[in-house]
Amino acid sequence: MKVVLDTNVLVAGMLARPGPPGPPGLILEALAAGDFELCLDDRILAEYLDVLSRRHLKIKDAAVPYLMHTVATRGHLVSAPRLDVRLPDPDDLIFLEVAVASQADYLVTGNLKDFPADKTQGIAVVSPRQFLDLITP
Repeated sequence: MKVVLDTNVLVAGMLARPGPPGPPGLILEALAAGDFELCLDDRILAEYLDVLSRRHLKIKDAAVPYLMHTVATRGHLVSAPRLDVRLPDPDDLIFLEVAVASQADYLVTGNLKDFPADKTQGIAVVSPRQFLDLITP
């Protein structure tokens, strides 16, 4: 199953630590276990690293390299052409572009409103909870 993860899913998963993981944390565990194929490109990789490294988020320093290693080893890099689509948040377009280019099954985001159904070109956009329900027996 091919999946694109919005940065907010990674951030939420990392911020919940060391407590019990919510849906984003469980998605990160599923990623580490190889339960789905993460699709991304260089722009998404750069955003992941930039956002996760922001000091004000107070994510433990050792956790970011570990997660980025997981992303690098479990992720599948694609070349995603630009789409002529306008989303409410233009910064989210990279996630849709990668989802379309990789023919992803799902784009997982905590901001569903940023991906209106009439703009997603057939890509299923789901919340972390919805995605967990899809991959958990």
